[in-house]
Amino acid sequence: MAVEFKQSETMKNLMRAFAGESQARNRYTIAARQARQGGLYVIEQVLTFTADQERAHAEVFYNHLKEMAGENISIEGSYPVDISPEVARLLEMAQHNEYQEHDDVYKNFENTAKQEGFLQVANSFQLIGQVEKIHGDRLGMFARLLKENRLFVSNVETSWMCLNCGFVFDGKEAPARCPACDHEQGYFVRLELAPFTGNQSFGN
Repeated sequence: MAVEFKQSETMKNLMRAFAGESQARNRYTIAARQARQGGLYVIEQVLTFTADQERAHAEVFYNHLKEMAGENISIEGSYPVDISPEVARLLEMAQHNEYQEHDDVYKNFENTAKQEGFLQVANSFQLIGQVEKIHGDRLGMFARLLKENRLFVSNVETSWMCLNCGFVFDGKEAPARCPACDHEQGYFVRLELAPFTGNQSFGN
């Protein structure tokens, strides 16, 4: 049953989502700095990349609130405090939060928006919820690589790319320093995980 936007739970859910995405962006930015301080430049890049997408999510939800411009919205909500000296643990915490958004939070927000007649908002919750699953998978993968000491080591011959200069090194372990630009090992990532890299053979 359609309701007035200003009287809707959807309006509050949009503000909750905006707050959650904004906080996630800040958590990831803070964690990225911690990763860099620990020499894990590749993890810094993963977190920064994800943080930028969280900002985009926040903007989508914020734009749905245009009708409330100049007003305040009071909400109740709970938000995580993800603090740990271990970068792998920060990634695991982030993975948990992303899956929670996908599995529970945004599905409930989507259903409420449909019930209240805000189908465009419901669509945003659905689509962005799908992205949160991708975020969770990405962050969890890098957490596992870190915990299993496989971030820079492979059981088989692997190609590694230096994220500073693009040099590609073949071996079971990323070099201690890049032969081309002398940056440390923390700049290397498996070639298949490097940005804008993959199968170079494109069809017509």
